[in-house]
Amino acid sequence: MSSTPLPAAIGALIRPPALTLLQIAVAASTGPDGEVDAETLALMARQVEEGLLDPLSPAEAWPALAEGLMAAAPSRMLRVLRACGALGRLLPELEALFGVPQSADDPPSVDLGEHVLRCVDEAARQQAPLAVRCALLLCQVGKADSPPEHLPFHYRHMERGLPRIQAIAGRLGLPADCVDLAVLALHELERVHRATEMRAGSLVAMLERVDAFARPGRFNDLLAVCACDYRAYPGRATRSYPKAGLLQRAAQACAGLGEADITSDALREARALAVAEALGSARWGD
Repeated sequence: MSSTPLPAAIGALIRPPALTLLQIAVAASTGPDGEVDAETLALMARQVEEGLLDPLSPAEAWPALAEGLMAAAPSRMLRVLRACGALGRLLPELEALFGVPQSADDPPSVDLGEHVLRCVDEAARQQAPLAVRCALLLCQVGKADSPPEHLPFHYRHMERGLPRIQAIAGRLGLPADCVDLAVLALHELERVHRATEMRAGSLVAMLERVDAFARPGRFNDLLAVCACDYRAYPGRATRSYPKAGLLQRAAQACAGLGEADITSDALREARALAVAEALGSARWGD
């Protein structure tokens, strides 16, 4: 990949503030071939090592991180931050994911940190909002220290991930919608991946759990997170994500049922029957 010249950035690095260093990383995420040259990276790494970022509060770093996340290639910003050591200072929970295996199809496992980078780039290709990109950045952080005997699987990572997402949100001052979607994705991403049309009752329970009927916008953002995660795996970049369509059809089948003056149990049964009919499933509950 050819380097995009960054002469102003190099000049600023003679004695730059911490935010200038972050803006150099952000600049790498814009344009088709953005890259920071080796000399500048080495200087940035030396300055990080010497404590350039120490006076910077994480909340001061968030606007630059958000700008890079919303750029055309967010992974380039994150790679630059990682190469100079800044990622480990600002987001050690994300840095810890690199080198951790995650189960996949072919190959049978992938590097989890690299997978997250592919996720945010896929979100950029889909022109997803900031909350979706932030959720993809954070929802895997509970997997960094999964017991090695279980790898590449990550049991109970949600319990480890929740306090880490909350800690990151507190440090950076993340917007409430970003935190909300990241926590929702932490709990529901893998469940959405396992959704099946032959379990209408389970689909209804999921729709109710994620508040799909009252908050359809957030529901669609969750499906966008899941679709980006799915397509970030090798060989899936151009594939459709059928689970999104499945859950959207299930939600549409239930439209209007919530207006009936009936008990919650009766409403859930009515929704399950509606979903079973819409999906052609004989197993409407479980």
